[in-house]
Amino acid sequence: MEKVKITVNDKEYYVDKDRNLLQTLKSLGYYIPSLCYDDRLEPYGSCRLCYVRVNGTLLPSCTTKVKEGMRIVTEDQEISENRKTILEMVSNQISGDLLKEKEISEALDKYGIYYEPKEIKKELIDESHPYIYVDMNKCIKCFRCVRACDEIQGYHVWRTWFRGSKVLIRPDGLDFGHSSCVSCGLCVDVCPTGALEDRTIAINGWPNNWVNTICPYCGVGCQIDVGTKNGKIIDIRPSKKSIVNKGNLCVKGRYAWGYVYSEDRVLNPMIKENGEWKEVSWDEAITYVSQKINDILKRYGPKAIGVLVGARITNEEEYLAAKFARVALKTNNVDSCARVCHEPSAQGLEDILGTGGATNTFEDLDKTKTVIVIGSNITENHPVIGVRLKRLASEGKIKLIVIDPRKTEIAQYADIFLQLKPGTDVVLLNAIANTIISEDLIDKDFLNKRVDGFEEFKQVVYNYTPEFAEQITGVKADLIREAARLYASNKPSMIFWGLGVTEHIQGTEIVYLLIDLALITGNLGKEGTGLMPLRGKNNVQGTAIMGAHPKKLLGAVPLSDPQNRFRFEKIWRQKVPEEPGLDAIEMVEAALRGELKGLIVFGEDLAMSHPFRKMAEEALSNLDLLVLIDMFHNETSKFANVFLPASSSFEKEGTFTNAERRIQKVNKVIDPLGNSMPDWKIVMKLAESLGLKEYFNYDTPEDVWNEIRILWSSVYGITYERLENQGGLPYPTPELDKEPIKILHKDKFTIGEKARLKPVMFIPSPENVTQEYPLILITGRSLYHFNMGSMTRRTPNKVIFGEDILEINPINANSLGIKDGDLVKIASKYGSTIIKARISDRVPKNVVFATVHFPEQSINYVVSPNIDRISHIPEYKVTAVRIEKL
Repeated sequence: MEKVKITVNDKEYYVDKDRNLLQTLKSLGYYIPSLCYDDRLEPYGSCRLCYVRVNGTLLPSCTTKVKEGMRIVTEDQEISENRKTILEMVSNQISGDLLKEKEISEALDKYGIYYEPKEIKKELIDESHPYIYVDMNKCIKCFRCVRACDEIQGYHVWRTWFRGSKVLIRPDGLDFGHSSCVSCGLCVDVCPTGALEDRTIAINGWPNNWVNTICPYCGVGCQIDVGTKNGKIIDIRPSKKSIVNKGNLCVKGRYAWGYVYSEDRVLNPMIKENGEWKEVSWDEAITYVSQKINDILKRYGPKAIGVLVGARITNEEEYLAAKFARVALKTNNVDSCARVCHEPSAQGLEDILGTGGATNTFEDLDKTKTVIVIGSNITENHPVIGVRLKRLASEGKIKLIVIDPRKTEIAQYADIFLQLKPGTDVVLLNAIANTIISEDLIDKDFLNKRVDGFEEFKQVVYNYTPEFAEQITGVKADLIREAARLYASNKPSMIFWGLGVTEHIQGTEIVYLLIDLALITGNLGKEGTGLMPLRGKNNVQGTAIMGAHPKKLLGAVPLSDPQNRFRFEKIWRQKVPEEPGLDAIEMVEAALRGELKGLIVFGEDLAMSHPFRKMAEEALSNLDLLVLIDMFHNETSKFANVFLPASSSFEKEGTFTNAERRIQKVNKVIDPLGNSMPDWKIVMKLAESLGLKEYFNYDTPEDVWNEIRILWSSVYGITYERLENQGGLPYPTPELDKEPIKILHKDKFTIGEKARLKPVMFIPSPENVTQEYPLILITGRSLYHFNMGSMTRRTPNKVIFGEDILEINPINANSLGIKDGDLVKIASKYGSTIIKARISDRVPKNVVFATVHFPEQSINYVVSPNIDRISHIPEYKVTAVRIEKL
């Protein structure tokens, strides 16, 4: 950005041209009061507190841009008197006590305005919201809350009522708790007086310490500032410094941290005796586990034991868990939920381009012109990025194409919405490719220089005309053509996708086709282009690359390559087993056959998440040893022998990797509760008990990270110090003194000079509707809960969303005599469950949608066991079912 010279109070500075003057002055260390301004909002200029003298003229600094040669005076007698007058008027509007940490208190103190609390009006207090306390006695009509909800979130919850001296700010419902609020907390952040405040702050006062760390929920990887008081978490705020979330959070990241202090959190090791859990010491538990492991290894060998890793733990812990499987257990039977949900993304990107990660970063959203969102309820599952897309689309800055069986919130902002039948993605994408080729919308230069296999690809898509696709997908041919033209012509273009793409029998092949579309249009290797798989959990991208994979080592290098194994053996000083291991699906099948005898599970509820739950339960009950390392008992606990209490991410140090390949520092906020322990220490204890301490001898997570850096050159340039100073770095960052490679495949692909297109033929799911099972079930998450809900169900989020629901179209509901809120039985060939119906036109006729968070409903009793043909992950998105009213 161009620099210009300005003078502030007779001091010269070189600053960014055309930047907001108020921001500039604050960054230079000058105090400028402002009550209507927030960095995240468009400047408003109504409170007049931020006026400064510019070249002799009084101007509002919030709406004034920096120009060359400006001479600025931040404070003189006239400015000071004006500010005092305004502040006196403002202070006369408010009642009740003020927190000294609020902006209004700071300004009053700065200018010597004495504020005496006045009697409050009880009718201006609203306590209906589970997280936010409303006291409009403190409202000064700055309208920050209204503008934040309108401009940034797009929900328009806070509204201005009446005019002049009678103006009031009220929510859009009967009260705040029954409004359309999604509990992002942004209105609280921008409120300068405490009229809107987090309930925890209203009860406990302001934190006395803040620590920056990373949200423990989805793969967006938002940075958060965690406030503590007397060593206990009392509040979380979004980091304004983060390039990822830019001062925004969703309800989970902002408020759903209470699970840390849940009464049912397990804080001591436990062993199950005669069907009952008994608390024991760490030594007893670890000794018990090591004896069982040794017995299994001695009697059945390394093939009879495995490790399953969840994606909530740090990169360092993921790496150690995978290393433990190979060094201590001598097996490659190690898998993770990252492979089970997003392996088609990683495998597809790796097969065609050479690297199994997003090609660009979230920063490219500011440079793109067209975005496809396919198979992702992005505003609920990745809300911070979803809200950003909403804003860009509503402001006309991007064109938006949404492809989904459900009419999700983001579809309402789409220029083109393609509502396809579940499981027909291959046909639709081939038809888009058909249109691009037949209408000569391909990027010929890019194809000639960087792409192979075009003729073969062209022959395959030839028969997938939009008219043919309309018959299979239900999407009008004209809409398909319109979407194809927009993506191919209004460039640069990006594609975002979620589990609605990957969790199919052709999930990997659907990813192939998304890559094919980017290749034939030249939407790769440039700013504003690319492919972005939206990872589900906070560290799915990290887990996928840290070696918790039956066929790949750290860095996703093939286990089958002797040179790779030799490299690891040199550092580990132990032989790496050569034979590929079992993945999670195969481990359950092996346990069912009695071949797998032991399983160690880090932070995953296998019983509740595995498809065809009845089979999974039978398999788990067959195990001689099932060790659960977690914070809470869950459905898998029913089959476990040992429970080892893990620390939350707030109680440890390490790193997470978000969906855009950005590695960020996780910082310890509080000490581990009770006798819980970080997963990396648990792995070390297990290794020591097996006589392998010398191979797992680390003092800190940084020691583990430095070993990772040695083994994986792509992150060698990423040190803890750089992460602390720079706030997160995408990999590859191979050198200490170089910037990260944000855009992959600029000049050549990781796989080579050219990428080869992969044509895909459509294979229908075996889950066909019949007279007995006339509906198709798809599954997914809600905004308020996360995966199996083990964390969010232990927070007030459960007050907002208290049980799983089944969305059913009004036509189907009417024919079955089902009313909104009725309990219904949903059944497939594999099982059934009872769930509450929600009548909704978000799902089309003959399609139903269920959330997956509550064990009381456990929709995985119903889900089919069909799996992806290439990546071997479950087809959670297509199951033939019937619905019965109870």
